[in-house]
Amino acid sequence: MNLKISMLLLTTALIPALKSLNESQAKDVPIKGTWHLVSGITIQKGDTTFTDYRKGQKQIKIINDTHFAFLNHDLKMGKDTTPIFVAGGGKYTLKGNVYTEYLEYCNYREWENKTFTFTVTLKQDTLIQRGMEKDEKIGVDREIIEKYIKLKD
Repeated sequence: MNLKISMLLLTTALIPALKSLNESQAKDVPIKGTWHLVSGITIQKGDTTFTDYRKGQKQIKIINDTHFAFLNHDLKMGKDTTPIFVAGGGKYTLKGNVYTEYLEYCNYREWENKTFTFTVTLKQDTLIQRGMEKDEKIGVDREIIEKYIKLKD
């Protein structure tokens, strides 16, 4: 009987410690920071398109403990035949290398409240994000592979 009570007390004492450990691990997310998008590959209906995001535009993604945001604009201050400005963000989760974005805000409003799941690979200062952007309502069904370089503080 004493063994059962001891085990119950030990388990009760360990639960808060394990919860604290999990919370601290969540705060030490290795993808936190500001990332510069340098290139992307889009695969849609068998066609592959490569985009060098350092030519004519600039995009950053900012990731903190709980949220992400991205900002993209052309480098000609909107004074071009194809001006670009895209912004969005929301909450995210990271479980192992599975990164899921919950897009809460976007200037393309039909993209709001969508969920996108990616696999992320981190090698030194380079983050590769790969996954599907798929939603029938907005007519998107493609695989993307994006390469980011971490900006120095």
